[in-house]
Amino acid sequence: MKKALFILCWICSLPCLLQAQESICFSPRIKSLQVKVDGEWGQYPVVMMGRGHGVEISFDDLQAQYQRYTCTITHCNADWTPSDLLTSEYMTGFDELRIEDYEPAMGTEMNYCHYTLSLPNRDTRLLVSGNYRVNIFEDGEDEPVAQACFSIIEPHVGIEIDVTANTDIDTYESHQQVNFAVNYSGYPVSNPMSDFKYVVQQNHRWDTHVSNLRPTLMQVNKLIFNHNRGLIFAAGNEYRRFEILDEYVPTMHIDRVFFEDPYYHAVLFADEQRINYLYDQDQNGRYLVRNNDNLENDTESDYIMTHFTLQMPLVPGGDVYLFGDLTGNRVDEAYKMEYNLIDHQYELITPLKQGSYNYMYLFKGEDDTIGETRPCEGDFHQTENEYCVYVYHRPFGLRYDKLVGFQKINYKE
Repeated sequence: MKKALFILCWICSLPCLLQAQESICFSPRIKSLQVKVDGEWGQYPVVMMGRGHGVEISFDDLQAQYQRYTCTITHCNADWTPSDLLTSEYMTGFDELRIEDYEPAMGTEMNYCHYTLSLPNRDTRLLVSGNYRVNIFEDGEDEPVAQACFSIIEPHVGIEIDVTANTDIDTYESHQQVNFAVNYSGYPVSNPMSDFKYVVQQNHRWDTHVSNLRPTLMQVNKLIFNHNRGLIFAAGNEYRRFEILDEYVPTMHIDRVFFEDPYYHAVLFADEQRINYLYDQDQNGRYLVRNNDNLENDTESDYIMTHFTLQMPLVPGGDVYLFGDLTGNRVDEAYKMEYNLIDHQYELITPLKQGSYNYMYLFKGEDDTIGETRPCEGDFHQTENEYCVYVYHRPFGLRYDKLVGFQKINYKE
């Protein structure tokens, strides 16, 4: 009850934070928070209902000794506000779960403990589709150290997506436009024009997601979204890449590695401001934890103090941030870069677990709410981007939003 009251107050005080599907580490001790479907890397956190699929939530605590963690599960509406369902209506088991699967790091300079929670499990089963938020608490504390988000889908509608660089604001320049259609043939809907809710997302980013959409055209059993100005996205550039696989040998995009008591350090080659499109086979911001031996990656991969440098003139009126799945796809103050006036470059040092990483740099103005790609990376219509569409439905009398459709597409010219 105490944690339930806290969650309610927390939601009221941070409405903007909780209206996006963000898996977030609130404590600086918690690192490498990941949500996997059936243990597979790189999949969207969307699980098929009633098909035996599961979600795996894992994280590291940089406090080496075991810490007892518990979690609560909240069912959410399409906008990620809590639904009106009682706990017993969307899950079986206890309101508060204990995370019992943990393992200490082995042979690493930076000590940590690795924790894993699997859903469903012997104590908990989720009963309805929609959005779910898992809040993780240190035992005895009221404030969560992290939150993990995922969705369960009961597929009832088909989604067709098309992406083009010939947009309503420019032609083959710096933007991409998403068009899509929803086919609800065979699925009973009383008012198709208003009963569905939609969310469109680029590259796992919830800071630039689009919702509150209305169809531009209605056909028989089909809703069409074409030439919608709200579905025009900055194209960006391909993500930059590096690998830290070995504590002694530099790997991809690593200039040098060294040990400075008590941790290993890896210095990336200096990055430059991009003024042209640069093709690369990136993974749209993802990262993969692994070490040179590719064995026991979760517990034998060390944390390396990683040095980033971006050589470019100081941009007034805002700040530059490291960005990607490694930052939770958030413009996070923990990843804000400092400007070196002597060397004319932005700099950041942050601990990262050994692995393969995608990343980029975003600029956020002082009064802006989202990060821009243009100042650091540029925006180019050729960029390969990943787009996905979520479709929710709340039939008359239902007290929650069902997730009834999900589709993604990789756009490439």
